[in-house]
Amino acid sequence: MENVYGLLGFPVEHSLSPLMHNDAFACLGIPARYHLFPVKPGQVGAAIAGVRALGIAGVNVTIPHKMAVMPFLDEIDDHARRIGAVNTIVNRDGRLVGYNTDGPGYVRALEEELDVSFAGKRILVIGAGGGARGIYFSLLSTAAARIDMANRTIEKAAQLVGEGKDDRSAFFSLAEAEKRLAEYDIVINTTAAGMHPQEEEQPLSLERLRPGTIVSDIIYNPLETKWLKEAKARGARTQNGIGMLVYQGALAFEKWTGQWPDVKRMKQLVIEALRR
Repeated sequence: MENVYGLLGFPVEHSLSPLMHNDAFACLGIPARYHLFPVKPGQVGAAIAGVRALGIAGVNVTIPHKMAVMPFLDEIDDHARRIGAVNTIVNRDGRLVGYNTDGPGYVRALEEELDVSFAGKRILVIGAGGGARGIYFSLLSTAAARIDMANRTIEKAAQLVGEGKDDRSAFFSLAEAEKRLAEYDIVINTTAAGMHPQEEEQPLSLERLRPGTIVSDIIYNPLETKWLKEAKARGARTQNGIGMLVYQGALAFEKWTGQWPDVKRMKQLVIEALRR
């Protein structure tokens, strides 16, 4: 009998998760199938009850339910609780355990794709939303020398740094971060600036960018934002959001099955789908 996995969110029709996971199940000979489960706001509790009742083996959770699912779970991993969001649920004999693989997925993608060690690095994270939270709290577990936050609304950056309670972190306005840009080894955009269809928007001026800096964007549509193109032209090493998408999925897959999927194959499938 096949195990059932899926994605809870609304909307979910655009998701590439079934493509990644169903191919990985087939490649590893795992009898399982991944489905899309559109869950309207207000129906989260019923959906989680359905996961229990139907014996669904595990689910991913996406916008707008990453926080809303938490009260309905039996256990929440410490990292997910600190972030304040769950994107992966594992059904362990009827006991539902919540995790967050977004931030760890991002960190692992950057380490493996660009062969980067975070030790001693000075990092700037742009944005203070859900994507920023996962990445920021995951970066705090590395040996980075600095992990600073910059946001249009500086109070939100201040709040996030306050929650982190780490003396390696400071917060700045976008204007101040632009002035300090040459201080950083890694600059990460977690905002939607530059995402289709607002492709002309840029999160931060790169005028003071130092050549050799790693510039990373969690956006993957378009595959290369205007911001990343400019960074590359200024001598930066760049990374788009495909890695985070794939590695957060791979980490979820590992939590469900105990097996690590072929991330290179996952990535190629995603890129091909986005280019269609």
